Amino acid sequence: MNKKTFIFDLDGVIVDTAKYHFLAWQRLASQLGIEFTPEHNEELKGVSRVKSLELILNLGNIKASQEEKDIWLVQKNTEYLSYINEIDESEILPGVISVLNFLKENNQDIVLGSASKNARPILEKTNIIHYFDAIVDGNDVSNAKPDPEVFLQGAKKMNNNPINCIVFEDSLAGIQAANIANMISIGIGDKRVLHEAQFVFPDFTHIDINFIDNLVNR
Repeated sequence: MNKKTFIFDLDGVIVDTAKYHFLAWQRLASQLGIEFTPEHNEELKGVSRVKSLELILNLGNIKASQEEKDIWLVQKNTEYLSYINEIDESEILPGVISVLNFLKENNQDIVLGSASKNARPILEKTNIIHYFDAIVDGNDVSNAKPDPEVFLQGAKKMNNNPINCIVFEDSLAGIQAANIANMISIGIGDKRVLHEAQFVFPDFTHIDINFIDNLVNR
């Protein structure tokens, strides 16, 4: 049996912080006179902060200087941090802890692979940072998903081959990144959105531990 590396995205996979990104972006968009809906927000999942702002500005057909963009990026992040400052274990999505416990008990590698630059404080506030053998976040990579850099770095940190890695993602860009990296891709969310994933589950409560055990032993 090859030891496996299980790589988890953060927002919308482990913790329910994706809603706070939406609220922060929506507030900024409203300030700029742009209507920003939950459907628009789907396109931002797994995308860097800089790229997300570009997409929102394109929605409103707004041209801006780099100085203006920098101000808005800081503003959005400050708003987001004000939301997550109060988070605790209640933000952990149902079923996640039982999967993390199973992997830990079976001596599997657990890695975080997220575009978020706030991954570490979120894991600390929710008291689950101890589960992770390595963290690769937005501070460590220069290429956003669907570029596989974040996942490949995770595999490298564990000295594992990408074919022995399993990725949990809630964004199409993340699923595409896992597939490009030649890793097993597991979508968490809407099957219509995540149709390129090898497996899709609505959430972790729908994942049987036998399914995880089969991934460990395949």
